[in-house]
Amino acid sequence: MKTTDFLRLISLSAIWGASFLFMRMIVPVLGIFPSSFLRVLFASLGLLLILLVMSCPLHFKGKLRALLLLGVVSSGIPVLMYNFAAQVLPAGYSAIFNATTPLMGIVIGALFFSEQLTVSKAAGVLFGLAGVAVLTRTGPVAMTAQVLLGAAACLIATSCYGLAGFLTKRWISDQGGLDSKLVAFGSQLGATLLLLPPFVLSVSTQPPPSWGGSQVWLAMACLGLICTALAYIMYFRLIADIGPVKSSTVTFLIPPFGVLWGALFLGEEITSAHLAGGVLIACALWLVVRPHKGKQ
Repeated sequence: MKTTDFLRLISLSAIWGASFLFMRMIVPVLGIFPSSFLRVLFASLGLLLILLVMSCPLHFKGKLRALLLLGVVSSGIPVLMYNFAAQVLPAGYSAIFNATTPLMGIVIGALFFSEQLTVSKAAGVLFGLAGVAVLTRTGPVAMTAQVLLGAAACLIATSCYGLAGFLTKRWISDQGGLDSKLVAFGSQLGATLLLLPPFVLSVSTQPPPSWGGSQVWLAMACLGLICTALAYIMYFRLIADIGPVKSSTVTFLIPPFGVLWGALFLGEEITSAHLAGGVLIACALWLVVRPHKGKQ
């Protein structure tokens, strides 16, 4: 891997790790539905602006419907779930749960897409489950029904991410492919359309007590434009340059950044549970993405 590729990988990890910090700043003020809708709206507008500036034709080659549906799975539902979790879980917790995405992809691939489940991958799933168990049972957050629901919301989100990879391959890549910027824009547009009705219903029946100040809206702009729009472009570019397997190692680095930003800017506690759970999930990810020599 080139030095420039490694630096981009680190940068992407820091950006995505910061998204959990921004969610913790925004959701308690605006609520779940406004926060979710505004994030994907900002991302859609940012991606549209990028496409226009780069003079990319908005030609979806008959795949717009598939992209809209893909956006429901890849962005709409996960954004909603992570915003729910942001009400009850520290940012570092959500960041570490996010690292279970490849594990969910393995399980979904084996169950529904005829993907081979090797011994190494199966061991990775077990390590990942152990890491999640450590986090939810021994962390600084008191074990309550709400905390368990927050953990479940994170796992629903990562399941959606795992499923989205296979749907992208089946609906887009295997059907002739499409410019990655158009894939990102179409999927965010689908997420925006999904979250528009609950957003309207939410603000009309129970609007936020406050729409926040400049700090909240600066965090929202960073979350939508940088952590979503720009981050997706960087990620798709990394996939093109170094391949999907090496690009997936970004998930190793997101949890440390998520924990670090939460500790620095929100005063969240770093405990042995963070370290133990993070190490177990890191081991799980290594078992999943490491190169295999022959059958495992």
